[in-house]
Amino acid sequence: MNLPDPQLKILFLTHSLNCLAQRLFVELTRCGHEISVELDINEAITCEAVDLYHPDLIIAPFLKRAIPESIWRNHTCFVVHPGIVGDRGPSALDWAILHDLPEWGVTVLQANAEMDAGDIWAAEVFAMRFASKSSLYRHEVVDAASRAILSAVARFQSGNFHPMPLDYSRSDVHGRWHRPMRQIDRAINWQLDSTESVLRKIYAADGFPGVLDTLFDQPCYLFDACNEQNLSGEPGDIIAKRNHAICRATVDGAIWIGHVKYKKGAEVTAKLAATLALENHLKVIPEMEEKNGSTPAGMIGQDIWFEQRNDVVYLHFEFYNGAMDTAQCERLLHTYLQAVNSDARVIVLMGGREFWSNGIHLNHIEAALSPADESWRNINAMNDLVRAIITTTGRITIAALQGNAGAGGVFLSLAADYIYARESVILSPHYKNMGNLYGSEYWTYLLPRRVGQYQVDSCMHSRLPIGAREARQMKLIDDCFGGDLVNFKNKIVHIAETLAQSPDFQKFIERKQARRQRHEHQKSLQSYRDEELEKMKLNFYGFDPSYHVARYNFVYKIPQGWTPRYLARHRRLKAQALRDDNSS
Repeated sequence: MNLPDPQLKILFLTHSLNCLAQRLFVELTRCGHEISVELDINEAITCEAVDLYHPDLIIAPFLKRAIPESIWRNHTCFVVHPGIVGDRGPSALDWAILHDLPEWGVTVLQANAEMDAGDIWAAEVFAMRFASKSSLYRHEVVDAASRAILSAVARFQSGNFHPMPLDYSRSDVHGRWHRPMRQIDRAINWQLDSTESVLRKIYAADGFPGVLDTLFDQPCYLFDACNEQNLSGEPGDIIAKRNHAICRATVDGAIWIGHVKYKKGAEVTAKLAATLALENHLKVIPEMEEKNGSTPAGMIGQDIWFEQRNDVVYLHFEFYNGAMDTAQCERLLHTYLQAVNSDARVIVLMGGREFWSNGIHLNHIEAALSPADESWRNINAMNDLVRAIITTTGRITIAALQGNAGAGGVFLSLAADYIYARESVILSPHYKNMGNLYGSEYWTYLLPRRVGQYQVDSCMHSRLPIGAREARQMKLIDDCFGGDLVNFKNKIVHIAETLAQSPDFQKFIERKQARRQRHEHQKSLQSYRDEELEKMKLNFYGFDPSYHVARYNFVYKIPQGWTPRYLARHRRLKAQALRDDNSS
């Protein structure tokens, strides 16, 4: 790969290493740039990071406050704003969804004294889907921001590009200043608002901050909504429940609400599945039966379904934020075994559009009476699912990663015979960020057979995001494809049906069965599981509380007090210099 010359030293200033920051980290590293990250903790620490690293360029993928003047006056700072040229304010995407705009965009601008008003280095636009803010951000915004940043960085490197000042008199500048969206702007009138209006309000608040509403006389925030096509009732009433979601009637239909978060004054609360958070109030609410097996195009309000055609089963599991709690793992295992017992020759694990899987469900573990016990139940349920896939020797299995995967979700995918991903997918195959969690899901069996023993440590200890191209290069996955979701699914269908109809299908199955027998003879799957769980037991029940502390901080969104050194290259270099001085 030909790397650009000269290579830039780029410092990321970001509130967190969210999906956009991870994607930009991967894309710019792939271009040959050196990236160091500093989390936005306070102004003094930010200034110290700049002084330590001496960056050529500073990029702010995701900030919640302005860059200090002492920095932007002396360094070129790119701010990624999720809005079209001229748009300003912190609720850019929220307003675009609420106003039902047909098109939106991303602008890369240079930080100056006015928030979101700096000179423009690059901009991209995209068509708006009727979807949640979280979904639009993960897909359209991240893709557009990647294109815009790559353009802006190339223009910066050229040394001869002059960014465009923001000029509202220009006919092509359509954005304007928008005040922060308030809860009164998001408020739902259940007696007047149509289903589409209710969905749009919840969509515009999904992820954060949610729509403040009332359920059973308790103030709470609503998240994770979708349409219900058949049920109806008295507007505002809870009329049904299924799995983790509740169904609430509107004036012209009903919607499913998957997650809620109680509002308890200044007390921090966790986002939980609606049926878990409201459990004591739902005893008289009728439960809709889940239709096992095949359902048409994913039944509304149902998070697991499969389609079967041309000797292939496509198993979908759309879990909010990719988290899989004990019950979800058990239901997914049940449905997977149905697929195994069908007459299909190939099973494709499709995961979800938003995430493939992120492993165990930390929020539900935190909410349990005994988080240690629920951690144990959850990891064992994940292990049961992974084992079932590994030991499926009469079918070809494919993991098709439409969205990102992390921790145990990555190793769930490794249980399949083949792994394919969209080119935009980011993988995080490690557990250590969660209080040095050891991890299970048979990773000690699956990972070395994929990448080789010499690459296991880099996968598990680097903690840095891995792009799909890099994952293919290290053989963590078999291949990756560009294009949108429809294009990706079409390619997966072609691959799956080709395998199912291959004249060598039976030979593949025989080789797979022989390989599984040989591996089991060398060392049983149960031995791998026992060894992993012995380490996990210390994480859950041992004297070191790191996992429980890290989980609490994650669930309640407690800001980090420092930037980890695996991200902050400049702080690693400083520490090494101090060690060298002390040893001389």
